Amino acid sequence: MRISAALADRTPARPVSPPVPSHGTPRMTRAMPEYRRASLALFLSGFATFSLLYCVQPLLPVFSDAFGITPASSSLSLSVSTISLAIAILFAAPLAERFGRRELIFAALLASSVLNIAAGIAPDWTVMLVLRALEGATLGGVPAVAMTYLAEEIEPAELAAAMGLYIAGNALGGMIGRIGCGVLTEYVGWRAAMGLMGAVDLAAAVAFIVLLPRSRHFLPRGRLGARYHMTAWANHLFRSALPAVYLTGALLMGAFVTIFNYAGYRLTAPPFDFSQTQQGLLFSVYIFGVGASSLAGILSDRIGRQRVLPAGIVTMMTGILLTMTASVPVIVIGISLLTIGFFASHAVASGWVGRLAKTDRGHASSLYLLCYYMGAGIAGSAGGWFWSSWRWPGITGFTLAMLTVAMGAALWLAERVRRAA
Repeated sequence: MRISAALADRTPARPVSPPVPSHGTPRMTRAMPEYRRASLALFLSGFATFSLLYCVQPLLPVFSDAFGITPASSSLSLSVSTISLAIAILFAAPLAERFGRRELIFAALLASSVLNIAAGIAPDWTVMLVLRALEGATLGGVPAVAMTYLAEEIEPAELAAAMGLYIAGNALGGMIGRIGCGVLTEYVGWRAAMGLMGAVDLAAAVAFIVLLPRSRHFLPRGRLGARYHMTAWANHLFRSALPAVYLTGALLMGAFVTIFNYAGYRLTAPPFDFSQTQQGLLFSVYIFGVGASSLAGILSDRIGRQRVLPAGIVTMMTGILLTMTASVPVIVIGISLLTIGFFASHAVASGWVGRLAKTDRGHASSLYLLCYYMGAGIAGSAGGWFWSSWRWPGITGFTLAMLTVAMGAALWLAERVRRAA
């Protein structure tokens, strides 16, 4: 695969003043108030997306008891959302080219919040899965479009830091969604917990639309046609180094979600006997992901993504190995390292998409997120088979195997970038 020198991952020299595109509108830099508003708005969009998507994760054992289903079936409440989100992302990219970034993200957050409230009153498991699938589909309008907005509107030398903050919103949303639902379930029940989470994210959607500046580097392109979109996706898949990034994202997310899906089953059983509140509080380790994603973005601009990404994967693998012990403090340390490594790696990989894709960035982002969420949905449910057959050693072996392949893809990409440079 031939990669031009334009793909080299080198930090551009910081200009004295913001670069001005051909139409005379500067891109946002940290010195501008618009940059801070956009960063906060996209932070909120990431918060809402992940809190809605993952609020059911600490409830998987609860669903098994409430609906009389197996762990693998219970995990479908998360998997159907992530898979439908992944598929919807492919449709979100063309829609965003026609209707705009800001409006599509707001509509997606609004609809998803309402569907989460509805899922909290689902009368049976089938209705629950249908509502969760619809929720994932509407959330598909957020991730790829948000990444594309940042790539278009932020000055390239400062893109990684802005992307890191967006990923930090993902981490915080995932943490609050999991902890909130886990703790509230013990006191008010899982139905009220899901309803309250939907209400919080309705407020986040309103704050998003108020804060986010309108796009200044996007022009609607109307009806581009199916051939245009297929060509754009094919170019990213077969004429660039991006497939290595896509594979890495899928495996990272698959391993991360699998660990958290089945940690609850392990920790609520003997000899640990965690309560629902204790299990929910375990997700407080996500706070480390908030800092790790932001730091990884800054380090990527300074020393290069090809160094930061493998380090993040090694950190994840170390954390998983530590969870094999029977000591609760060591398990918590292991899950903390897993979280730090994951969010650092995801921030680097997602930022790399914007750097390697020179055209049709919305399509490039949609492919990354398609693989990312498909990895979560498929591996998250497949982990149920490993749990049922071999318990935690099976989960450990499964996730370490995925991360080994991810490391190979990351090193391959780093070598190609080094040669291009």
